[in-house]
Amino acid sequence: MNGIPVSDEPSLPISVKLADFWEMTKPGITLMVVLTAGLGYLLAAQDRFDFLLLVHTLLGTGLISAGASVLNQVLERDTDALMHRTAGRPLPAGRMDPDVALSFGVPLAVLGLLELALAVNLLTALLGAAALAGYVFVYTPLKRVSSLATVIGAVPGAIPPMMGWSAVRNDLDAAAWVLFGILFFWQLPHFLAIAWLCREDYARGGFPMLPVLDPEGFRTGRQAVLYSAALVPISLLPSLLGLMGTVYFFGAFAFGLTYLGFAFAFAEARSNPGARRLMLASLVYFPALLLVMLLDRVVS
Repeated sequence: MNGIPVSDEPSLPISVKLADFWEMTKPGITLMVVLTAGLGYLLAAQDRFDFLLLVHTLLGTGLISAGASVLNQVLERDTDALMHRTAGRPLPAGRMDPDVALSFGVPLAVLGLLELALAVNLLTALLGAAALAGYVFVYTPLKRVSSLATVIGAVPGAIPPMMGWSAVRNDLDAAAWVLFGILFFWQLPHFLAIAWLCREDYARGGFPMLPVLDPEGFRTGRQAVLYSAALVPISLLPSLLGLMGTVYFFGAFAFGLTYLGFAFAFAEARSNPGARRLMLASLVYFPALLLVMLLDRVVS
């Protein structure tokens, strides 16, 4: 189908099939989505913690994320086959039929939406639907035509903490939008660093990512700095809104300046080592922010 060979699936060991289904859900990304939804829930819950509601929220959110990842790979199977980084995935490698993947991804997403609508609330389900549609039907096709896909793709990636918040409060106040802003601006330098490291692969796949269109890296570096700089004041807003205290304020300030420093270093060097350090800094930044939030709650 579409030039991609499909293996005789019955000949594959069951362990390989299960591993492929697991890989299709992008478990690392799904875990991050679930963690950020849990963060929103915990910040909103404060003294009205409901463990069962948290379980329903995380389960529904995780199912939607897993389903979206599968559907993304169904739509991108042809271009995935052109890139070294993704050619070994189950669909481009021919280990799974696209119809099987579709029959796996759609029920995952639908079950997640039903879980949120029936066991949490309608607002959280609508946010999940918006994230799903934005990722699968807007971001995925836009990647083939515009470098703006990176910015658009950060929107569904920033919705999960709002889902955690709305699960508790059933509304979206200023604090929910602050959580959205933190996730939105954190993602962009991370995405730009990855796109720079994989720019040759993206060019092979026909994706007009910014580093592909900007081989000298001036625009890529400038945008990484701008987004990192915007993250610093936005990350301080939870303290200013009373969600967090002094410990979080100074921790977020220090982490934000460090992240910004790595972005500046990449913008100046525009090199693979600089991009790799920025990517690693982004991977450290968010868990560090979560830890300082927990520490703030303990000492407050």
